[in-house]
Amino acid sequence: MAAMLLETPSDAAMRRYYDKLASAGKGPGLRVDQIGGAFGKGLFADKVFDQDELVLREPKLVGAQHEHNKADALVCSFCFQYIGSMELQIGRRLLSKGDESAHDLKETGSLSGGEEGSDMDLTEEKEESENGHDGCGCDEKSHNRKAISTELVDSLLTGDLHLPYSDKFPLSPITSCPGGCAEDVFCSDMCADEAWRTYHSLLCAGPNSLCENKKALAQFKEHACDSNDIFLVAAQVIAGTILQARNLKNEILKNATAKGKEPRQQTHDILLEAWEPFAMGFKKLWWEAVALPDDVDPSQEDSFRDQFKELAIESLNYLKEAIYEEEYDPLFDLEVYGHIIGMFELNNLEIVVPSPVEDYFIYIDDLPKDDQSAHAGTVTRPFLDALGSEYATYCTGTGFFALQSCVNHSCRPNAKAFKREEDRDGAAVLLAIRPIRKGEEITISYIDENHDLEERQALLADYGFVCSCSRCIEDSSMKIFSSRALAGMLQQ
Repeated sequence: MAAMLLETPSDAAMRRYYDKLASAGKGPGLRVDQIGGAFGKGLFADKVFDQDELVLREPKLVGAQHEHNKADALVCSFCFQYIGSMELQIGRRLLSKGDESAHDLKETGSLSGGEEGSDMDLTEEKEESENGHDGCGCDEKSHNRKAISTELVDSLLTGDLHLPYSDKFPLSPITSCPGGCAEDVFCSDMCADEAWRTYHSLLCAGPNSLCENKKALAQFKEHACDSNDIFLVAAQVIAGTILQARNLKNEILKNATAKGKEPRQQTHDILLEAWEPFAMGFKKLWWEAVALPDDVDPSQEDSFRDQFKELAIESLNYLKEAIYEEEYDPLFDLEVYGHIIGMFELNNLEIVVPSPVEDYFIYIDDLPKDDQSAHAGTVTRPFLDALGSEYATYCTGTGFFALQSCVNHSCRPNAKAFKREEDRDGAAVLLAIRPIRKGEEITISYIDENHDLEERQALLADYGFVCSCSRCIEDSSMKIFSSRALAGMLQQ
């Protein structure tokens, strides 16, 4: 049965699945078609897209915020939009800096101790920020964070201190997890309920969790945080498939009972149907898909890959102890688990959500220069200096998307992943970077396409293929022509 989960879907099965997505309104103006060869399938335009037009906006199937990023960004665990308040966001960041900021000095920092905001041109500074400079009046000196008192940080966290103009950046209030865990918070009951329904009820550590072995679950999560937090997303796939299979089974039983008949669908058929969204993803074993780093000697490749396999074995063992169900045993097969993680390695999109904290400090800095703005700068400057260049840290995570995962690479792409001003959650967003014809394949660049041919091919080795896009073919031809021309000159 485990082997059936890893079979490549037939063309007919693929067509049924993506037609079902289209019927549900997913990816308007787009279609998924088979390409053949090494590419498998691709995403194609079913209409004309103008330059800068939105091509795709798609919520994730599964995804999680990076563990190391959680102190810098308090976001909804389901949709990844920022939640709480501006004061809470800033206070949590300062608290996470430990001895370097909030807890370094206990008797310094006051509301009257900061400098006034800079009056520099923020349009220009935005461009400088993209080149590694600060866009909010932070000079080079302030990149080294300045300490601020614990009392001030506490006043932000408790809500006793209200920052000027923070009401212009309202965030959704925090909604607690239905299972009672403290690890996951949400922006609304809708997101909390959807997370609970689709995966979290089995992965929740709270008192209302459906997980029967919370100790093993805690060990699984600790292992993931210490080794690779992609395991947390893999757990969402398995938990979500189990929950969907349960729902399908209950629905079949309900319909059969209503008709006075015995349900006929077998467990393996139900499991395959629940697994369908992930059956479509291109997969390889994780420990085989990972590119060998330059600093690892080829003679050590087997040892290198065995380390990854051992990590996966340890992770899976903890997960099995936590949520194993014999009825869905194939999901806990090592080959299946390894292919799930490998699917993320080859298909995942980095989730990035711009920070409202950055927007807030830029707004303060851009205020017309008067007494009010001077006061606002005086109040906020100590916090900005304490954060240093990290004031603009975004929410980051990893997600897997039904349609975005079908988008192939090109070093001469016609679309790009780019968040617009209104895109304030973890959805995948693709914009056209030039006019796209109807019937044309949608492509993005997985890497920085400004590199030369050799550098691009080296970077793309991580994805397990050699690029043969029009630009690479042209560059290869030019390289061959130049080599022959040079050889001819040397022979003369």
